[in-house]
Amino acid sequence: MAKLWETSKDGGLDPAIDAFLSSVGVDQRLLAVDIEGSIAHAAMLGRQGILPERTAAELGRALGALAVQAEEGSLAVDPLAEDVHSFVEAELTSRLGDSGRALHAGRSRNDQVALDLRLWMRRASAELREALLDALRAITELAAGHTRTLMPGYTHLQRAQPVSFAYHLMAWAAALRRDYGRLEDAAARADECPLGACALAGSGLPLDREGVAASLGFARPSPNCMDAVADRDACLELAAACAALLTHLSRYCEEICLWTSYEFGFVKLGSSCSTGSSVMPQKRNPDPAELIRGKAGRAYGDLVALLVMQKGLPLAYDRDLQEDKAAIFDAADTALACAKAFATMVSSIAPDPARMRAAAEEGCLWAADAAEYLVLNKGVPFRTAYAAGRALVLAWESARKGGAFGCSPAVAGLLAALGEAGLAALHPAWQGTETGELSRYLRLDSCVERRDQVGGPAPKAVVRQLEELRAFIAAKAEAVPAPAASIQ
Repeated sequence: MAKLWETSKDGGLDPAIDAFLSSVGVDQRLLAVDIEGSIAHAAMLGRQGILPERTAAELGRALGALAVQAEEGSLAVDPLAEDVHSFVEAELTSRLGDSGRALHAGRSRNDQVALDLRLWMRRASAELREALLDALRAITELAAGHTRTLMPGYTHLQRAQPVSFAYHLMAWAAALRRDYGRLEDAAARADECPLGACALAGSGLPLDREGVAASLGFARPSPNCMDAVADRDACLELAAACAALLTHLSRYCEEICLWTSYEFGFVKLGSSCSTGSSVMPQKRNPDPAELIRGKAGRAYGDLVALLVMQKGLPLAYDRDLQEDKAAIFDAADTALACAKAFATMVSSIAPDPARMRAAAEEGCLWAADAAEYLVLNKGVPFRTAYAAGRALVLAWESARKGGAFGCSPAVAGLLAALGEAGLAALHPAWQGTETGELSRYLRLDSCVERRDQVGGPAPKAVVRQLEELRAFIAAKAEAVPAPAASIQ
């Protein structure tokens, strides 16, 4: 296939260089959006009198036929083409002759590829957001029945304070909602039409950039033609959104790996989302979680590649930018596959409330509440109350080691054994404290229920979070545009 830029048959590219420069193996994924952009461009050329209306209509019909074939999968991209743009023009020329050669008036492959990427990224963002809503739905459904299922909340991977399983899942959802917003932002950054920027300085032909932008659903044409063909900010932002999403999914998958271990035993994954061992028949492995955790590195690599590729590039277009497509395609593909797998995996999670409760009762997760009791009921300064709470913890640990109350003494048993005199002997701040009242105050359910402020773990607060999350999902499901075709 002759190159669009060739003016003679003398010499020609070395075959190895020709293969090295070709991008069609990657950018053929842009076939549908390249045709979409060409249809809008052809219509504009006819409206503006740059081409005869008959020629523009003929181009539109032929491009429409190509679009149908592309959607059906019957339009095979020539692997010898230099890129997808060259292939489409060659197809038109083979079908229409000179009319096909006329389509390129007023545009360059520089603004074509910038347009194609933006059209593709808008679809990619929409498809990723749709998958993210599915993940949020799965989290919502899992959380709904566990607002009173107590478990340890952790800091430094050490048991810290009691929370509910639903509350922990709402923390997952909070970050994923931010990821949704980043994907929206990336789509907004792509919402400028570069077509008509031509190579870098626009065209002397009377193009209607505003009309083309509107016909393709863009908010506006890009404001500077030189920047339009050099700009890959939307690629960076979409790749960054994918990397952030994979960071969050990787963290949650690490928790799933921990929770499904025998040492934790908080949840089990269904057989549809776990694998067995080829040697040890007793094992079930959380492979989807592990693979999502591993794939996060790919998204980071894609983002770094896009950043480094653009560092130090002079304006306007440079061939380095040909490398943008492989990176952004891989980032979006990886994020989409992981989001879908995560949603399915969450739906298969079966919690073990008894195991979670036992883990919460095992430590001194009431210790912060013991200090707060003194602050609230005795007016004790917090640092003093903290020391008094620590004294109670030490008494608990001593009783546990001595086996006085079995392997895991509940604080109620400890307080009953101490009595008011024994409690006061631990620290002066406990003087005059009624142990029954303190015991009720330090019940884990009470500790959780008191924390009913916005964002807290109290059942009422979590129910509010669930309701707000359901409203978010419903509103976004209605607003997000359905992708015209899969990005893959």
